[in-house]
Amino acid sequence: MRTWGGDQVEAAVASSVGLLRSVTDRDWEGVPAGRLEWSCLRTAEHLAGTLLAYAGQLAGRSADAYVPFELALGEGTGPAGVADVVETTGTLLAMAVRTTPRAVRAYHPYPFGSAGREGFAAMAVTELLLHTHDIAEGLGVPYEPPADLCAGVLTRLFPHVRPDAGPWPTLRWATGRGELPDRAPVTGWRWVNPLVLPAERLTLEALTPAAALDLHTGGDGGFAWLGGAPLQGARDAAGMLVKAYENGVLHPEFGVFVVVRREDDRALGSMGFHGPPDDEGRTEVGYDLVEAARGHGYATEALRTLTAHALTHDAVRTLCAVIDEDNLPSQGVVSRTGFVPVPLEAERTEPGARAMRLYVRER
Repeated sequence: MRTWGGDQVEAAVASSVGLLRSVTDRDWEGVPAGRLEWSCLRTAEHLAGTLLAYAGQLAGRSADAYVPFELALGEGTGPAGVADVVETTGTLLAMAVRTTPRAVRAYHPYPFGSAGREGFAAMAVTELLLHTHDIAEGLGVPYEPPADLCAGVLTRLFPHVRPDAGPWPTLRWATGRGELPDRAPVTGWRWVNPLVLPAERLTLEALTPAAALDLHTGGDGGFAWLGGAPLQGARDAAGMLVKAYENGVLHPEFGVFVVVRREDDRALGSMGFHGPPDDEGRTEVGYDLVEAARGHGYATEALRTLTAHALTHDAVRTLCAVIDEDNLPSQGVVSRTGFVPVPLEAERTEPGARAMRLYVRER
């Protein structure tokens, strides 16, 4: 999977600064930026400050809070000067993204307390596109950013939003800045950085729709896989996630996770849910590790972590796993994680079907 980050930040900066510099002769202080309460000048200052803050988070690798500093413009700085600062802070962020290792995460409050380099890049691109639009709207000039940047942030930060033919109108709608046919107006929104669950030796990293699509279509999903490539099971699970995203029914916390070994940042396999809990609070888990990763307790460690996380949700009452009758190692994994065998439903025991066993873990 092609790295998404520094180049996209620079492209978004170029798009933003191009618009900003074309209107530096306007009054930015006396005009609100679109639907915001801030003036156009205050919005541009906020944008530059956000880019610098993101660069600081990645450079400082702060795990628990924002690094305590902020941007202060020189007295009397006007539109042209602010545009220069946006370009400068954007360049600093692009450099930070490029030099940050893939596995590094830093603090960001929404929604799970951290983001990686791709997440900070995607948030920065989103800020650049949206706030440039706000300023352009306030000043009465048209602005439409590159469609590929809009699609990129949608597939990385808005997994809960059903994609549309127009990425820019969809992004505006998802952030309360526009309308789409047959969709209710958005009055409050948050982006969703992928969930990461730490275990003792492992990290479970939720797939974004962008990574899932790459994995499903033959790529690596942005991971270095033990043995050189993922198993077909991981590609199939990623395909299920892509389908849910395209249908607008993806619940990010009940998606697919890649199991990553921390000591060498190698992906060992995939683990996740077949979907969100049903009306009875029931959801099914599945997993698959590459051959070289088996026999070391990784699957048990990962499943314990995933199970503990799932059972914190009020909507989850029962976890289940359906396993081949002759797959004794996998049955051992679920048993060690607290699952117990129960009779399999009739529809899962049709004549000619493979013999399966059902295991459940109740809250």
